[in-house]
Amino acid sequence: MSFVQKVTQQGSADYVPPEERIAVFDNDGTLWTEQPAYVQLVYLIDRIKALAPQHPAWKNQQPFKGILENDMHAVAATGNQGLMAIEHAADAGMTTDDFKTSVTQWLQTARDPRFKRPYTELVYQPMLELLSYLRANGFKTYIVSGGGTDFMRPWVEKTYGIPPEQVIGSTDQVKFEMGKDGKPRLIKQGVINFIDDGDNKPVAINRYIGRMPILAFGNSDGDLPMLQYVSSGSKTNLVLYLHHDDAEREYAYDRQSAFGRLDKGLDEAHRHGWPVVSMKKDWNTVFPASQ
Repeated sequence: MSFVQKVTQQGSADYVPPEERIAVFDNDGTLWTEQPAYVQLVYLIDRIKALAPQHPAWKNQQPFKGILENDMHAVAATGNQGLMAIEHAADAGMTTDDFKTSVTQWLQTARDPRFKRPYTELVYQPMLELLSYLRANGFKTYIVSGGGTDFMRPWVEKTYGIPPEQVIGSTDQVKFEMGKDGKPRLIKQGVINFIDDGDNKPVAINRYIGRMPILAFGNSDGDLPMLQYVSSGSKTNLVLYLHHDDAEREYAYDRQSAFGRLDKGLDEAHRHGWPVVSMKKDWNTVFPASQ
């Protein structure tokens, strides 16, 4: 609140005009839960299981064999190559409209295995309040996430109040073609084009926003370059980390986690004096009240 007051008070040495009040947020683990696996990965796994009857050979092919047998260690062992194979099998040939429909319908019925709630209810109440507070003070809020742009855009506006054009994420190749009905359509190729994580986050900010943000919020080492980039700006800025240390109300993880690992970033935050928000100590509430 002190930072917002400084950058919004006209006449202040730290005043930043509204058009330059850009705030960027990671999504997975920063705005909603990312354990025990990224929500988009859960969606892709469900897609593979639904498509499996059409592909009997998958029973003997990794990473599909691991998915069908619920052996996530086998899936993880296939690495990025396995994830790209999953992406291709789940999305290739779908129109962007069909993909949007698929994601929307899945989110309406899917439930988190631990909390038994829709994933869009497992967003963080304090972060929703922060997004609203910033926008009320003239900030433009963006998502800069390793998650897929097409996966996030169908639901983020209703959930976070962030319009789809302010969502920057990983992208895959899409091809324009005219359908047999004479109508144009965009076809997903199932090939990853850009992974918006790590060093690519500042690249994406420069490419799609074109302004240096003055606030950045993340939760993992994958967000560290974004925080380093924003903290280097010439204007007054604020960068923050969310530390998952509440096993009772959510999850406790940092340096050894397979998802949302926070190791080097935690050290850098302490070294530079960046605020580290403790979910356990600083948040009265984690998730919104059940709808």
